[in-house]
Amino acid sequence: DEGSIVTQVQVNPYQVQDHWLNHAKRCISPNYNQRPNDEISLLVIHNISLPPKQYGGGFVEDFFCNKLDSSAHSYFTEIIRRDGSVIQFVPFDKRAWHAGLSSYAGRENCNDFSIGIELEGCDDEVYEELQYDALLHVTDAIMAEYPDITADRITGHEFIAPRRKTDPGRVFKWQRLFRGLSE
Repeated sequence: DEGSIVTQVQVNPYQVQDHWLNHAKRCISPNYNQRPNDEISLLVIHNISLPPKQYGGGFVEDFFCNKLDSSAHSYFTEIIRRDGSVIQFVPFDKRAWHAGLSSYAGRENCNDFSIGIELEGCDDEVYEELQYDALLHVTDAIMAEYPDITADRITGHEFIAPRRKTDPGRVFKWQRLFRGLSE
């Protein structure tokens, strides 16, 4: 029909199935324990590069799986690579050790009730559009599975550990993330 408007609906390739993203590569990390209760109500955005400002190598995966010296950093639930690919290290129902000493809305120990998403990058280098696209899909899938995570309960590591952490950094486009989330 000539007068109709065709809109493209982008289908989210990700769904959470038994606390794992269905299309993420799994690389099992031992760096988690049981949550003190079943609450999952916060999403924390991080960044990492190993070595600093170098991307695409296997160092991050090795690091999260205790194959490198792990004394200097924490551990995350998943990472979104520069090319938009996603690797999940810990099932979402487990308490990944990603936030460290932290507080959100007056509540301590964010690891107890949060999921951490790591972006391959650093505080002062622009993230790739493919990363934002993957982050949107992953975040939508997580929010669909864990309804206590709402847009106002998505934050950066820098905001829950302000004197210790600076990620995801000043170049992270928060409005790009929030504008793209499904209702």
